[in-house]
Amino acid sequence: MRIGLVTKEWPPQVYGGAGVHVVQLSQALRNQADISVDVHCFGGARSDSFGYDTPTAFAKSNAALQALATDLAIADNLKNVDVIHSHTWYANFAGFTANLLVGIPHIVSAHSLEPLRPWKAEQLGGGYRISSWAEKSAYEAADAIIAVSDGMRADVLKSYPNVDPNKVVTIRNGVDVSKFAPNTKRDVLTKHGIEGRYAIFVGRITRQKGLAHLLRAWKNVSPEYGLVLAAGSPDEPGIGQEVADLIAELQKTRKNVWWIKEMAPHDELTALLTHADLFLCPSIYEPLGIVNLEAMGCETAVLGSRVGGIPEVVAHNETGRLVDYDANNPSKFESDFTSQIEDLMANPSLLKEMGKAGRIRAEKHFGWDAVAKETIKLYASVLK
Repeated sequence: MRIGLVTKEWPPQVYGGAGVHVVQLSQALRNQADISVDVHCFGGARSDSFGYDTPTAFAKSNAALQALATDLAIADNLKNVDVIHSHTWYANFAGFTANLLVGIPHIVSAHSLEPLRPWKAEQLGGGYRISSWAEKSAYEAADAIIAVSDGMRADVLKSYPNVDPNKVVTIRNGVDVSKFAPNTKRDVLTKHGIEGRYAIFVGRITRQKGLAHLLRAWKNVSPEYGLVLAAGSPDEPGIGQEVADLIAELQKTRKNVWWIKEMAPHDELTALLTHADLFLCPSIYEPLGIVNLEAMGCETAVLGSRVGGIPEVVAHNETGRLVDYDANNPSKFESDFTSQIEDLMANPSLLKEMGKAGRIRAEKHFGWDAVAKETIKLYASVLK
């Protein structure tokens, strides 16, 4: 079976959970018998994939138009595969178009949904209406849709009521626990001058990840606890400036707030996660949250928001804790987050227990071999 994986992100340009997912899924699929994988990605030529530059005529266009133009180039080359599997709206339109053109079955993985990310209008302007149209068209026409959590499956059916529920299946993301494992090297701590106990946030600077909420919550956290922020690639200038201002405000009175703006190499990331007492995931929208699995693989307890698929990953009071999020009362969310940080950081032995339980849970329930086999079953079902 020859699979055409279509993605915006592919190394070295991987900046989000969907990109991590595609890389690891492709590896897991290739480890299965009788499966061949072709990767078609944005970002120009690669040695390990079919890479596409933005067509020259669209070099200065809105980002949504650039994506659709790139998708048309990809669609023109999706003729020799058995199944097309696209990831995120950026790539969905390529699969949708190729399906219309040559009739090859198209499967969509739902990593996020445009109707539930209205703040994307800040980033894309009118392009947000285009991205929303492209996603809706692809979902309604897809032969099958993979939801990365039960929460995401419910969101798909609510956002797109014309989609047949029978074609939406849950296959949760996986984590490579051989790569995300405890790493006790201390070089990265020395490199960034990190000292003492700390909690850590890892993620893009986007409203979805709730970083601004965390920074406001941290104002009331005891100054004895440090905060490491591995955060970069702001979606748009507004949220980038808001986060920068909040960090600067904290750093005026605290020497133990460290901001790492560049994406950390893998070995450094696992060390940062391992040495952290607590991983923080204050997302206001999160289909699953691969970063939580990565932290759990490194035996780090997780404090997350009870949204989307996070409760399907983080076992409350076992591998970490969850805080309710109410969009109508963000100050309560921030206050509750502060309280939980204080309570957990004051109990290092509990954090260690939760970290060990998290590692076991990641190994048992989120292995990539099982994810690949379930995905292949779905591929086979659309070929019947």
